Amino acid sequence: MKTSSLFKRNLAVGAIVAACVVLAGAFLLRGNEMAPASTFLLLSGESKQTSDLKGKVTLVNFWATSCVSCVAEMPKLVSTYEKYKAQGFGTMAVAMQYDPPSYVLNFVQTRKIPFDVALDNTGAVAKSWGDIQLTPTTYLVNRRGEVVKRYVGEPNFVELHQLIEKLLLET
Repeated sequence: MKTSSLFKRNLAVGAIVAACVVLAGAFLLRGNEMAPASTFLLLSGESKQTSDLKGKVTLVNFWATSCVSCVAEMPKLVSTYEKYKAQGFGTMAVAMQYDPPSYVLNFVQTRKIPFDVALDNTGAVAKSWGDIQLTPTTYLVNRRGEVVKRYVGEPNFVELHQLIEKLLLET
């Protein structure tokens, strides 16, 4: 009887371990998550949807004019955009809810930011992208609209460029 009980226990433990391995494998092998559905209200007055980003490799950057790191990385974002825009790369900079629109507009105009800049007046965009609290927070989205990478803080731009180049080669 003890052998039978021990066998059943070991069998149950083995089944649990096997189930965990299968679930872990499924988790690790799953595809990238789709970028959340959002409406970006651009400084130009236009609006864009997340679905409008499909077909391009896109960097979605949450930032604020009061964020020293954001201001410091902005020239690198501009340089990255300029380097890859002709190959199907885009950038969407999303100013945080607490950033006064006049500050954002002044920043964009004085620094001649060449890519789309959106105001997140209600905080809904930051909420939908993972309840963003820290800036800069940046997402890299592939042509299919899947989030490939998330950066909190300034990305390593050498590695970022390598990943962008890889994604631009995908169809």
